[in-house]
Amino acid sequence: MKKILIGTHNKGKFREIAYLLPKKLKKISPSSLGIKSPRETGKSFISNSKLKVKYFSKFVDFPVISDDSGLCIKALKNKPGIYSARLAKKHGSFFKAMKLILKKMEKKKNRKATFVCSLSYRNSNKKITSVEGRIEGNLSKKILGKKGFGYDPIFIPIRKKITFGQMSKIRKIRMDHRFIAFMKLKKKIKI
Repeated sequence: MKKILIGTHNKGKFREIAYLLPKKLKKISPSSLGIKSPRETGKSFISNSKLKVKYFSKFVDFPVISDDSGLCIKALKNKPGIYSARLAKKHGSFFKAMKLILKKMEKKKNRKATFVCSLSYRNSNKKITSVEGRIEGNLSKKILGKKGFGYDPIFIPIRKKITFGQMSKIRKIRMDHRFIAFMKLKKKIKI
């Protein structure tokens, strides 16, 4: 069975990427191989996903896919952006980070936000392909829903009435920023 390393320690991301990948592939996690995460020193989602895919590729001789994603909030100068996960880590959890964001947004009229995902794929021949997927939406006024992960409970995609955190897993996976990026990747390469 062909293998692929999904270069993330985030269980939610791992599940979503594993779901999108072909069934015939055996999905391997870095933690199952005792591989830690690299330091994210990139200044963009693409540079961080490339950095991760190169790093994880040092440990295996089969294909690797890595993701860097985050929430960009217009009224907060597109923050937390590439620091989305780090903000949650700094404050102790995504729940606390969401509460902090909603507090900052209390007096803001513009609630526009974009979820961005960059996927980088490195094949067995060491060729790296990177793509970016985006989904526009608005921030909810409060934390809604227990499904999803990360900032899903405060993001309402455009033309939808509920947050990602309130959607069924399958519905969310088939429309989010990671799905959009993955569809672009599939057009460029054969996974």
